[in-house]
Amino acid sequence: MSMENLNRRDLLKGAATLGVITTAGCTGGNGDDDGEDGGGESYQVTIGATSSNSSSQAAAQALARAANEHSDTVSISPQVTDGWTANLYEYDSGNIPAMAVDNNSLSKAINEEGPFADDPVDTLPQQGFMFTSLQIHWVGLEGSGLESTADLEEGGYTIYPIQPGFGTRLLTEEVIKEAGIWEQNEIYNGDTGDVPGAVEEGRVDALCVYGANGVELSGWVQEVDVRSNEGLYLLEVDDNFRQAIKDVPGAILEEFEPYGYEQDVSKITDTVVSWSLAAQWAFGPDIPAEATKEIARLAHEHHDTIRESDPTTLDYSDPEVMTTTVIPELEIHPGVAEFFQENDIWSDDWTSA
Repeated sequence: MSMENLNRRDLLKGAATLGVITTAGCTGGNGDDDGEDGGGESYQVTIGATSSNSSSQAAAQALARAANEHSDTVSISPQVTDGWTANLYEYDSGNIPAMAVDNNSLSKAINEEGPFADDPVDTLPQQGFMFTSLQIHWVGLEGSGLESTADLEEGGYTIYPIQPGFGTRLLTEEVIKEAGIWEQNEIYNGDTGDVPGAVEEGRVDALCVYGANGVELSGWVQEVDVRSNEGLYLLEVDDNFRQAIKDVPGAILEEFEPYGYEQDVSKITDTVVSWSLAAQWAFGPDIPAEATKEIARLAHEHHDTIRESDPTTLDYSDPEVMTTTVIPELEIHPGVAEFFQENDIWSDDWTSA
């Protein structure tokens, strides 16, 4: 890398600190029952939360609401980005100080695999805590002639494997390629905001979509559902594709009844077979420990408030669920580590910065 590029990257990294604003006094939250007193420092934390109408954006906005209502020390500002995988590059370039990121993208960045093999990142965030598990699955469109993932082996169909840059896309592309049904089909690479129109106009035959934590479909998937003119249905998942899910690290095979759809999607099968993907909030070292500890506290003590805004919010009453996404090879942010330790959910296998 040239000295010019190095200097530019250093400049961008320095800009990341602009996403963490420290001021004296309270942030405007009413601090009604807990949190720090309003006389100390307060922090405004910007979180890269993927695209508008996404599950991550909904989760970040809900967390921001909890901070506004229940904290005197932290305010949260969700920022629109291009996705979980893209967030790691945005962080490395200094454009965001904190992020939503899935464990598959994070693991690949650590090991310089997948997209990070040819384009690695120089810096990684420190880990926070789990906020969602997305359950990715297939739906077909009326008129496509598709009934099963086995039909995709013949090729010639237009499929949507989620938006490029999304962590869900990275994992989905891996699973589809592992199943051997990528090259022979046409890949539609539109943004999630463009997909409902493509569905309405019949420009795709099958889509990979997702819901969160068994509760609700992602916002863009809900729009696809509405604009499909009741033409969506679950695809049967054959043994080959099921095995591909099992064979791809980072993919969790789950089976359950469909949820969140406004139409009956059980024309072919009434069982969803998903490759699920867990995600966490991650933070840069420029964010003070006091801020991330407070964010963890808000999630634990006020998950009911968060759920009022985002119904898919996990039940954090037992804070151990927050540790589900911890990757032992990567440091945990000091504030989150302190929260884990104080709640007796720390493991000696983990490290903190």
